[in-house]
Amino acid sequence: MMITDTHTHLYVEQFDDDRTEVIEKAISMGIKRFFIPAIDASYYSRMYELEQSFPENIFLMAGLHPTHVKKDYLRELSEVEKQLDNHKFYAIGEIGIDLYWDRTHLKEQVEAFQIQISWAKKRNLPIVIHCREAFDEIFDVLDQVNDENLTGIFHCFTGNREQAEKVLSYGFKMGIGGVVTFRNGGLDKFIGEIPLEHIVLETDSPYLAPTPFRGKRNESSYLMNILDKLADIYGCSTEKIAQITTHNSKEIFGV
Repeated sequence: MMITDTHTHLYVEQFDDDRTEVIEKAISMGIKRFFIPAIDASYYSRMYELEQSFPENIFLMAGLHPTHVKKDYLRELSEVEKQLDNHKFYAIGEIGIDLYWDRTHLKEQVEAFQIQISWAKKRNLPIVIHCREAFDEIFDVLDQVNDENLTGIFHCFTGNREQAEKVLSYGFKMGIGGVVTFRNGGLDKFIGEIPLEHIVLETDSPYLAPTPFRGKRNESSYLMNILDKLADIYGCSTEKIAQITTHNSKEIFGV
């Protein structure tokens, strides 16, 4: 059984004490593909080290995370573009708009999002979208740029059924993670009505650990709990969920 974690920050400081063990544990459980989103320029050296350590398993993205978009965002974006020019990446991400923590730089977040979408189209790469309390703002941008060259994943989808339909209308996949296991998460109420061909699996580790690890450090091996929950919701085997969602990830990332 081949399983793909389409969104995991394995390079961050929370894994400094046991990174290799965490990855090897996940691989031993069949989770053999890890797609690694960027945060800002300060982390690329860590990302490259991770890729060198597990070249068959690690697939990198480049991008500027919306919570790291500040007044100097153009300088940060120039660093991202420099990385894109000099290294192989499989997506632009994670990018988007986050209004949960701070609305101060909404204008800059929108502009950074638009610029990075234009890079993705130019380079024939998918985008991986971070959206927190910003569905309307994200949809406004996507409505302006939507065409046959736009593809990607709505990472950590936590919206309602109507918002899910809007995501699918762009041809995007929905990244489903630990929230689907939360008793009050709401996703489990309708996700079973979304055909599996529109879904990919993710952990967003070290964040958003699924039940029964909620509140603790997340890791890629906990993808099995998400897999089990979806198998229960869809009334099918974990093997079927793994096979379809990994196929979906290959469709998006081209690898």
